[in-house]
Amino acid sequence: MTRRDEAATTGPRTDPVSGPGTDPASGRRADPASGPRTVLVTGASGGIGRGIAHRFAAAGAAVAVHYRGDEAGARRTVASIEAAGGVARAIHGDLSTEAGCRAVVGQAAEWRRDAGLGAVVNNAGTQPVTHLCGMSEREWRAVLEPNLLSVFGCTQAAAPLLADAGGGSVTHIASIEAAQPAPGHAHYAASKAAIVAHARAAAQEYGPLGVRVNTVSPGLVWREGIEEQWPEGVRRWREAAPDGRLGTAEEVGDACVFLASAAARWINGHDLVLDGGVTARPSW
Repeated sequence: MTRRDEAATTGPRTDPVSGPGTDPASGRRADPASGPRTVLVTGASGGIGRGIAHRFAAAGAAVAVHYRGDEAGARRTVASIEAAGGVARAIHGDLSTEAGCRAVVGQAAEWRRDAGLGAVVNNAGTQPVTHLCGMSEREWRAVLEPNLLSVFGCTQAAAPLLADAGGGSVTHIASIEAAQPAPGHAHYAASKAAIVAHARAAAQEYGPLGVRVNTVSPGLVWREGIEEQWPEGVRRWREAAPDGRLGTAEEVGDACVFLASAAARWINGHDLVLDGGVTARPSW
């Protein structure tokens, strides 16, 4: 075992979620004064993003709740975290440009500079339904460009800050449609496949800096009104799922917390599928 191998398993551990962690030899926190580290969750004004923010707050992180248009939703996310005894702050920003991504990440890092940025979850994105036979270039770009640029820009901005804070984690929210596209989702599925590829490439390049990059690929996740809006899809999903149910936003959050934690410190460049076993079924 090399010194580097030994340090990885026995040295002081910086937990990107709850703080600097403990030194196994002394059992003391490496920096007791710094408190919990900041986790930035993009697109956290509702849905999956809100569930992710709630789970990070429950794990002890201070959560930067990003939003673009739904300020009221972001405020509700922050209020619910604070009501449960957590720490959160709403951050507004447009992630469709690199400058916007840098501004949002910068605000999250500056919010609690002494504690440091510990993790970023790239959740923001768009998912319209448009069939290929009638899709325009404008409609194609309207999904590909923001979905990919937000991931690229936020990761580029966060990586050096995470490294300076002692290492950290970036998690992209992809989808099982990266591998199994649904009709009407060609642009969305293509963007999610590219996000998975980006994470694998970024894992190799940012890994030496102590920054891990992974993806979480959820299946169908419950949201308010989904059974009324898409009854046939919900029915088919429940028939296909071994446990007969949809996932929850909080379950996606649990996966993100795990991947960002010290317990996952040797997981890098991985795509974690959360679909209750649906994609394990044979297609014939």
